[in-house]
Formats: sequence, C-alpha cells, structure tokens
Amino acid sequence: MGSVASALEGPAGSVSGIGARVDEIDLLRAEHYDLLAVLLGRAPSQALLDGLAALSPGEGALGAATADLRRAAAGTDAATVEREFFELFIGVGRGELLPYASYYLTGFLNERPLARVREDLGALGLTRVQGMSEPEDHLAFLLEIMAGLAAGRFGAESGAERRFFDRHVAPWAPRLFADLEQAKAARFYRAVGALGRVFLEVEAEAFGMDA
Repeated sequence: MGSVASALEGPAGSVSGIGARVDEIDLLRAEHYDLLAVLLGRAPSQALLDGLAALSPGEGALGAATADLRRAAAGTDAATVEREFFELFIGVGRGELLPYASYYLTGFLNERPLARVREDLGALGLTRVQGMSEPEDHLAFLLEIMAGLAAGRFGAESGAERRFFDRHVAPWAPRLFADLEQAKAARFYRAVGALGRVFLEVEAEAFGMDA
C-alpha cells in the first residue's frame, strides 16, 4: 500500500493547528503511531532502517522493545526486509498475515468493521484519496489516524482519540502484533510486532487510567 499519510484528505480546516496545546508526551505517542504505520504500510527504506538502528531505546518494557527493534534494523538491509514484507503482507495470492480489522474480527474481508471505520472517518471529516488501493481498516491506516489524533492534526472533539482506539484498534490490533512476533516469515518484523504489542498495552493502560 502507499503512504497512509498521503491517503487522507479532509475539508479545509480539518487539519489545523496543529500541535497547539499538544504536550510532549502526546507528540511522542504520535511518533510511535506514525512509525508503526509506516512499517506496516510499506517495506522500510535503507534510510529508515539506518535511522532505526540509531534509536535511543529509553526505559521499561517499551524501551526494551525499542532496543530490540534497533538491533533488528542494524542486522539487516532494505532488500532483505522488502522480501520479508512481501511474504508477510502481500505474497503470491495472499501474505502470511492479513492486517485488516474485518478479517481479525469476522474472518472475512470488507465486513462491518470496515463500514464502522468509514463512518467514524466521516465524522472526523476525513476520506481516503482516490487511488488508494487498501481498504481503510488496514492497520497502517488506523495507526496513522491515531497519530493524527494524538498530535492534534485533526479538528477532533475531546474524547475522539480514545473512542477511535477503543472501536478500531484495541479489539484486534494487539493480536495482529502478537501474530507478527510469531510469523514464520518474520525476522526484522518480529521486533516490529513486539514494539507494536507493547506500545498498545501502554496505550490501553493509559486510556484506562483516564476513564
């Protein structure tokens, strides 16, 4: 799929200000969502792998997962990861994993979970641009929306971020990341799966504390 960031459009003013009254923690959260969205949306370039290999891990479980991703990035190259990405998510006929909400929640593609995503995108004033081949319930697309909500890129009302997480990410994305950790074709992407799983655990705990 193409860059999810370039697959969104909205009415004038729907992407605004972005960054106003957004604290440093939320911007860091948005960076995590953006990174995971990019890694699930397309095979990383060598420049991105080099950047990941230079990451500062931090502390705690998230820091440990980031350190694992740093080591994985340092131990591979773009051509190898491109083949891995193809086997995992594209394949001949289909990839090993199908990163769509509809599939994980119903066992089929293009089902009610996709319709719910489209409904909520409409409420946010967002639509996908023409030419985007993937349906909107692809996890890369959903994580890009979460990044935008966390960073204040959309003119969303209070509570929109948690509702989107609870409706479209929490019910299934942790399972996808766990499956990615165990996927037969995964090498570099095992570390991506671990980072995604741990990050969503932290997010779910934080949203629960705000309840």
